[in-house]
Amino acid sequence: MIPLLFVAFAAVLLVSSLLVILHRSPVASALYLVLAFCSLAAIYLLLHAEFIGLVQVVVYAGAIMVLFLFVIMYLNLGRDVESGVTILLRRGLGWLLGAALVAEGALLLSRGLAPGPAVPPAAAAAAGNTQQVGLLLYSRYLFPFELTSIILLVAMIGAVVIARGRSEPPGAGAPPPAAGPAAGPPAEDA
Repeated sequence: MIPLLFVAFAAVLLVSSLLVILHRSPVASALYLVLAFCSLAAIYLLLHAEFIGLVQVVVYAGAIMVLFLFVIMYLNLGRDVESGVTILLRRGLGWLLGAALVAEGALLLSRGLAPGPAVPPAAAAAAGNTQQVGLLLYSRYLFPFELTSIILLVAMIGAVVIARGRSEPPGAGAPPPAAGPAAGPPAEDA
């Protein structure tokens, strides 16, 4: 029964992840991301990692997605202000950086990157579920943990850039100057 549930939740995770990327509406994409988080939490529960499954639901599907939806609705991403060379340059730069990241990951995987120092089996067996997560996270998986923090930092910088790019250009709301001769101060009679 557990392998069938694992395959079912994995299929839901795969389809919802693809819909996050392929859907045109940012709000619908965020809701598909919630579905992906919940199916990933179910997979964690099937693997007897209850703490990580609970954190997945509470932190990611709860708090982070509420924040994402708030930012999406605040920024009103239905319109695109930029056009022409600037958007082409940003998209091209994004694709180049993404390709460089994929190439670097492939290079590291081909060299057989060592994941870090192993946790002694005696220490892992004596620890509880939460303590095992901490031991593995800060020993064997320290590099991926730090890489995740860098990715989150890049996402925050991207959100700031998007928010600044959506602001109105200076002087766009100001009324045009009045036509005609400039009126000076009233002349005094002598």
